[in-house]
Amino acid sequence: MAELYDFDTAVDRRGTWCVQWDGVADRFGVDGLLPFTISDMDFATAPEVLAALRARLDHGVFGYTTWQQDDFRSAIAHWYATRYGTEIDTRQLVYGPSVLSQLSQLLQMWTGEGDGVVVHTPTYDGFRKAITGLGRELRGVPVGDEEALVRELARPDAKVLVLCSPHNPTGRVWTGAELTRMAELAERHGVAVISDEIHADFVHEGGVHVPWTRVAGEGRWALITSGSKAFNFPALTGSYGLIGDPADRTEYLRRMETAEGLASPAVLSLTAHIAAYREGEPWLDAVRAYVAGNLAYVAERLSADLPELGWEPPQAGYLAWIDLRAAGVVDDAELQRVLVEREKVAIMGGAVYGAPGFVRLNVGCPRGKVERGVEALVRAVRAVR
Repeated sequence: MAELYDFDTAVDRRGTWCVQWDGVADRFGVDGLLPFTISDMDFATAPEVLAALRARLDHGVFGYTTWQQDDFRSAIAHWYATRYGTEIDTRQLVYGPSVLSQLSQLLQMWTGEGDGVVVHTPTYDGFRKAITGLGRELRGVPVGDEEALVRELARPDAKVLVLCSPHNPTGRVWTGAELTRMAELAERHGVAVISDEIHADFVHEGGVHVPWTRVAGEGRWALITSGSKAFNFPALTGSYGLIGDPADRTEYLRRMETAEGLASPAVLSLTAHIAAYREGEPWLDAVRAYVAGNLAYVAERLSADLPELGWEPPQAGYLAWIDLRAAGVVDDAELQRVLVEREKVAIMGGAVYGAPGFVRLNVGCPRGKVERGVEALVRAVRAVR
């Protein structure tokens, strides 16, 4: 299906104010690097989304807008029914400007300063910033370490489990059994769950995403997500969520509409979501297949040039999480120096996510760019080990 769309031709993003290309110096100190960094893609969004946006622009009036209308709600319900075989209760829907904004509001509702917030490690840096920035204590448990998870959830001041499902940066897809176990543990210890599922639409062949709504019990919970990751329109802003408890939904919406002054959403975000969820599935399947090919290429190159890594593609996403420790990489700073100064590429170091010795390589881009990035990474690893 990927052959129906052109993902090989590069779209020049320079000069469009984008963080990945135009903002590379903010993180790496040097302009002009070839970036494989922040998790957006270098592809134009689905043609169906672009057509809907053009039609809305042609209308010409952009007044205050409501998200509480059937076109938006039914599109989300349709997506969950067709993509995940899951019926959602649209009365549970809420809206927000971004997933991280929703996370911040829920943390403020369900925790106090100094309370413990449990996350899996390595940890997406946006989680760390939100949690610690609010004065909460981040409690990390390694992915797959149930004993550590049980221990942290049982602590009296543990108030929230922030779940990344699928997991960023590892690309791990949680099984239904794993999620059910997390729900049971959280409910037993009175810990609320916030499940960030923004990467769910990018699960690769053989994987199955289980929405939190299918495992949530009687405990406090929220599922937060957006179509912006899979369909590549984060600059339009906009996210949505489902909150189980009616009183919590009311409080969340009160905060958004009064304390935050966000009663009116971005109309182009609503337009994009509706078009993506109603018409964009063929494009999504095509771009996902193309990215799977990129990940297979990374695996092939690393197998040939750095076989000691034993690297395999992730179960979800377009972020290649690569453990370089077997190749002798122990100094992230030196590897980054070589990547930036010698290879002229920007690749996220694992220390950003609390995992020195790793890198996170964004392959949501044309194959030619991926080839340049992997070649640069291999040369840099060989130079520093």
